[in-house]
Amino acid sequence: MSYVIVEKCLGERYAVCATVCPVECIHPIDHKGEPFMVIDPEVCINCGLCLPECPVGAIVASESEDPAYAQINKDLTPQAKNNPAAPERPKNDPPKRPGNKLVN
Repeated sequence: MSYVIVEKCLGERYAVCATVCPVECIHPIDHKGEPFMVIDPEVCINCGLCLPECPVGAIVASESEDPAYAQINKDLTPQAKNNPAAPERPKNDPPKRPGNKLVN
């Protein structure tokens, strides 16, 4: 089981999660024409460091919490691995998507 980045990240991409990941398993990609991040399920070590870093709560602790996005993370990972690192966005920058709220 690995952590999963879910729909709340779509259009947000704070990228703080990737900065704290000790195994560099979090990668930027565009999904549905918007910025997004994915977690490589084969590399994730379930350390939990990324979870509290996402200011909009877009990371869940297991694939069973959002099976659809677990599959999306898995499917997008091969192409996302080759993308350059995304720049970090300030954690206090207000969310861009309606309905998203800062949780940290």
